[in-house]
Amino acid sequence: MDVESGDNNLMWIEKYRPADLNQIISHQHIMSTIQALVKANRLPHLLFYGPPGTGKTTTGLAVARQLNGKAYKSMTLELNASDERGINVVRDRIKTFASTKQMFSKGLKLIVLDEADSMTNDAQFAMRRIMEQYTKNTRFILVCNYVNKIIPAIQSRCTRFRFSPLDSISIKTRLQEISKIESVNLINDTVLDTIIDLSGGDMRKCLNILQSCHLAYKEQLTPEMVFQCTGSPSPKIINRVWDLLLTKPFNDSLIETTKLLTSNGIALSDVIHIIHKKVLKAEMSRNARNFLLSELGDLEHRLAHAASDRIQLASFVGIFFIAKHLMMEKKTSALK
Repeated sequence: MDVESGDNNLMWIEKYRPADLNQIISHQHIMSTIQALVKANRLPHLLFYGPPGTGKTTTGLAVARQLNGKAYKSMTLELNASDERGINVVRDRIKTFASTKQMFSKGLKLIVLDEADSMTNDAQFAMRRIMEQYTKNTRFILVCNYVNKIIPAIQSRCTRFRFSPLDSISIKTRLQEISKIESVNLINDTVLDTIIDLSGGDMRKCLNILQSCHLAYKEQLTPEMVFQCTGSPSPKIINRVWDLLLTKPFNDSLIETTKLLTSNGIALSDVIHIIHKKVLKAEMSRNARNFLLSELGDLEHRLAHAASDRIQLASFVGIFFIAKHLMMEKKTSALK
């Protein structure tokens, strides 16, 4: 992808945002379907949903470029529904744009509505009528993370596409290309794998981490530097916490875990996400695993709603204390 010299100060997530459907990595079946619809001039209303950083908004803007060429800016209304989500925006900006025709431009007008799941129900109900009324010259592209927050009436009017997390191979290939363009020479496969693992299939997060590490360190990058730059707990700390939870008595485990997380400035919510993966892979009884997964979910919910970290850390240690007893009971019953 060609990058203009004037773009040197841009964030990499914008600098390397694909401008064409052919440049979007992964989701090839979605891209081929949309390209066929655009070429046949039979584009329906589209609904893109899935996790962040998987190319939903980029695809919407790429459709606008492919559909209207150089005139795409005047033929496209891009709104972020998390900022402008009320019924007044639908009645004023969206309806005005959809109902007017361009004098010197032919083709379909596009309304790209990002984070559409943040719209109020009243706004969504008002928008469904506009989608029907001006369908001759206007198409909607709705982008959201949670499709269940879009009312059924709008879902039924759209062709839905789910954008899954990007696969590691596609991300790694793209990161290597960008590293070469930006002269990130002090990077290796181990570091790239660490970045990809931390991102969880989010390309935007990958690029932000890569750019941050490139600017923060001038020497050879290591996985430990990546963890320091992002503030994520390293595997060494997670393994230590895991050992404390499974081998130490409750009081000792709580005291040492608290010291470990406090001294390293690690949030409990970050630990929970990684411990969850270890629970899924660990050898333990079905009852113990089910109990841990259920309780960790409740614990994350409490943390998300501003519960005290200190109290929830004690709850976190207590969960594993109970799980250890469940595993011991299983072993005892098996011996009998």
